[in-house]
Amino acid sequence: MSRIGKKPVELPAGVTASLSGQTIEVKGPKGTLSFSATDDVTITIDGNTVTVDPRGSSKRARQQWGMSRSMIANLVTGVTEGFKKELDIVGVGYRASAQGNSIKLNLGLSHDVDFPVPAGVTVTTPKPTEIILEGIDAQLVGETAAKIREWRRPEPYKGKGIRYRGEYIFQKEGKKK
Repeated sequence: MSRIGKKPVELPAGVTASLSGQTIEVKGPKGTLSFSATDDVTITIDGNTVTVDPRGSSKRARQQWGMSRSMIANLVTGVTEGFKKELDIVGVGYRASAQGNSIKLNLGLSHDVDFPVPAGVTVTTPKPTEIILEGIDAQLVGETAAKIREWRRPEPYKGKGIRYRGEYIFQKEGKKK
C-alpha cells in the first residue's frame, strides 16, 4: 500500500479541477496546470478532493499510484502558492544579474554566461550573489535551478560555486606539507 497515494488531495478555495480521460487540469489564482496520468491509476474528483487509486496490484500500478498523487498535489500547490528556488553564489568575483528573460552569470570563466530563462519562470537577483527563481511548475523551476547550478557546481575544497540556499557542502581537507 502506498502511504502517499492513500491520502486525498484537498482543493483549497478558489481552485477548481476538471478531469478528461486521464488528464487532470487544475485552475487557480496563479494559473492553470495539467497532468496526464498513466492507465495504471484511476483519478476521481469528489467535491473539493481528488483521489487516486491503482487499477491493479502490479508493481507499476503501485509506483504510479503514489507518483500521480504527488504530481496532482504539486499542481494544486503551484496554482495557489507557487514554487521558489533560491541559489547562492560563493566565490571572489562571482556574480549574477537578471536582464529581462535571461541571467548574466560572471563565474570566473573566460566569458560571461548568458543563461536564457524559460517561459513560466521569473528570475530576480536581489544581491549580486543571490538568484531567486519562482514559478507555478515545480519541475520547470527545479530544472532551471539545476541547469544554472551546473555552470559552476560547488567544489569540495574551498566551497566556491553556485549552491542551493541551505545546502551543505562537505569540505575536504587539502594537502599537508
